[in-house]
Amino acid sequence: MPRATIEEVAALAGVSRSTVSRVVNGSTSVSAEALAAVQNAIAELGYAPNRAARSLASRQTHAIGLVVPEDTTRFFGDPFLASVVAGISSRLSESEYILNLLIASDDPDGKMTRFVRNGGVDAAIIVSHHASDSFIERIAEAVPVVFGGRPARVRESDIIVDVDNVAAARAAAEHLIALGRRRIATITGTMTMAVSVDRRDGFVAALADAGLQPAGEFDGDFSEHGGAEAARLLLQGGKHPDAIFVASDLMARGAMGVLRAAGLRVPEDVAIVAFDDSRVAESSDLTSVRQPMFTQGEMLGGMVIDLLAGTRPDPLTILPTELVVRGSAPAV
Repeated sequence: MPRATIEEVAALAGVSRSTVSRVVNGSTSVSAEALAAVQNAIAELGYAPNRAARSLASRQTHAIGLVVPEDTTRFFGDPFLASVVAGISSRLSESEYILNLLIASDDPDGKMTRFVRNGGVDAAIIVSHHASDSFIERIAEAVPVVFGGRPARVRESDIIVDVDNVAAARAAAEHLIALGRRRIATITGTMTMAVSVDRRDGFVAALADAGLQPAGEFDGDFSEHGGAEAARLLLQGGKHPDAIFVASDLMARGAMGVLRAAGLRVPEDVAIVAFDDSRVAESSDLTSVRQPMFTQGEMLGGMVIDLLAGTRPDPLTILPTELVVRGSAPAV
């Protein structure tokens, strides 16, 4: 029997061809009634998209590029990135798109950029970006892009899914202040990233409102090793801080190891509040700011599908955060 066409599906369902295309591609911008009608028509006609023919006709790959401007060690060791990727993958699994992982701390020879600009993917999701990542802008000029987190340079056309890092860091610092801590230091993430700047700014603002100055500030590079090195630097100044706001769980775990090796008790001598509320926080009994990492990934995946289906999402989506209190900085 001849293969059923998308036009026949649309006619039987009583919808437009573009609506059928949205359903087939997993877009969320379809009413429940239209979705049911199309699914019933597909089942009745035995319709199956001809991927090869469709790709040739539309010049689409049905692949989404996940662009991560980091080295592989950072990517595979970071619980934040792992959760976001899991969310993206979960959402794309409901569609006909596949996920292509593009990891590079830099693109000096333009290999990644050429791959994207030459049609290697239909769109891109970009996470963990730095101010120096100029190749990101060349990718964004070539294909539809959705950003996980605020990029260092925001353009009018950008679509961003993020949390309010300033307000979340402020809440973390206010918790430490409410515990009576006064010598409060911070271990920041990589300061070429907007997320690190925002978390540091929220921390500093909360201290300023309480009439306090940071007891120290060092960059922990969003890594466990970097968090440990930053903690060593904080302890070199003589009088140790009585609290530390650490901009990620991974850095906090590294810092806690150094503090305990120096004979300091957590939280009795040094209270710690971290960020992410990943499995690292759970296993290390860390008080941490919870951000919905898996949900962020799901939203990024859904938004890029909608973009490719012709629906433009809101330019900025801010997800909620919550301070989860554990043993490293227990409530009074």
